[in-house]
Amino acid sequence: MTSPAQTAAVLAAFGLVILISLAAAPRRATVAGFFRGGSADGRAPGLWVLVLSQVTTWIFARSLMNAAILGYFFGIWGVLAYAAYYGSFLTGGFIVGRLRAGGAGSVQDWLGARFGAGGTLCYNLVIALRLLSEVFANLLVVGLIFGAVLPETPATRELAIVVVGLLALAYSAWGGLSAALRTDVVQMLAFVAVLLAALVALLVSPGFDLGAVLTAPGTLGAWPGQVLVLVALLQVFSYPVHDPVMMDRGFLADRATTRAAFLHAFWISALCILGFGLFGVQAGLAGAAYEGQLIGTWAMIFPPWLFVALMVSLLVSALSTLDSALSSAARLVVDELRLAPRSLAGGRAAMVVFAILGGALTLWGNQTLFDAVAVSGTASMFLTPVLVTGLVMGRPVALWAYIVAFAAAMLGAATYFARDTALVGALLPDGHKYEQLLVICAVVLIAGFAAVIAGSRRVRAGH
Repeated sequence: MTSPAQTAAVLAAFGLVILISLAAAPRRATVAGFFRGGSADGRAPGLWVLVLSQVTTWIFARSLMNAAILGYFFGIWGVLAYAAYYGSFLTGGFIVGRLRAGGAGSVQDWLGARFGAGGTLCYNLVIALRLLSEVFANLLVVGLIFGAVLPETPATRELAIVVVGLLALAYSAWGGLSAALRTDVVQMLAFVAVLLAALVALLVSPGFDLGAVLTAPGTLGAWPGQVLVLVALLQVFSYPVHDPVMMDRGFLADRATTRAAFLHAFWISALCILGFGLFGVQAGLAGAAYEGQLIGTWAMIFPPWLFVALMVSLLVSALSTLDSALSSAARLVVDELRLAPRSLAGGRAAMVVFAILGGALTLWGNQTLFDAVAVSGTASMFLTPVLVTGLVMGRPVALWAYIVAFAAAMLGAATYFARDTALVGALLPDGHKYEQLLVICAVVLIAGFAAVIAGSRRVRAGH
């Protein structure tokens, strides 16, 4: 249980970050800045604004908790598995470069030119689900944190979710993507300062043994973590493409700046994830019990100030991802789906809808944070054969093959989601859920490539 001083420190530090974020948000909102992130005078974001924005929107609260939880259960292999997903900056940067070289202004542009409205509809469905999962998961972590630091206060979790969600919505709805970019810089600097202080304290603490951490099998053994590394490698090509937060930032600045931003974002974010994952590995080595997504455990085994630092870093990362997810939701609804007018009011209305739906999902009973990553990552895998064949190899892909690949990926995601039911469980091999996930991913890729290659050959033969 946390002390009143710890609780007060967490609330004060997070409140200060919120106030600074509100102050950093642009005073004047324009339609161009709201949807495309430009400054008031129309300038594109610079290199380090783009880098810090990319990193802080991907080092979100769910990711930090996932890295720590996987480290606790599966040791350093669990941490490496989650860090492998950050190779998405390399694959995402490569894909953005190829898209822009071909004249596309977005992923939807490229898909629409080849597959028409049906192609973009499938893609937009996946990224809408991704954005909802981002809002849901980060608000869920906010609720977990406040539930841990204020356990005696009734309805703390629900109240914290509502208040933080409204605050993120307030400045996001004011400035859209331009607000997200500016506040991302402030939030990333605060996050890095807190994380570095916490890491130094962990590394010099008497009970820390780097050799033991790097060889730790975790509380459940290293094997599931090793399997998860393979899953991440199978998903890492398509994973960034279904994340509109990353893809949107790939078309804001010139190509050279964008390429450099993706490279810097890769190594910075990977180091942050590896560093935060050490706290989970250390908790497992200390023999601490798993409690409340590790939050309760950290309160017992770490010094008070270090626990406060961890909580503040989680809350800052949650706030940063919420504003970026909401700005991407506005662009999706207005620019891609054309469900609202391209105006400040239209974008703000889209943000409100996504904030309400994401907040409502926190009332759902499932709090397994990695499941959202596994399900959305599997759903995105229909893009791998399509992009490898169509974008990288430059070969035509038939619409029916695209739809088959999409159906296989969605079926795979649904299979993993429903793996505990009797019907689906009978179809999957016995073993750890990550072994089942690996099999599902392999089948999805095989089915997708088979359809796309067959469709490509028929299209070429027809010509």
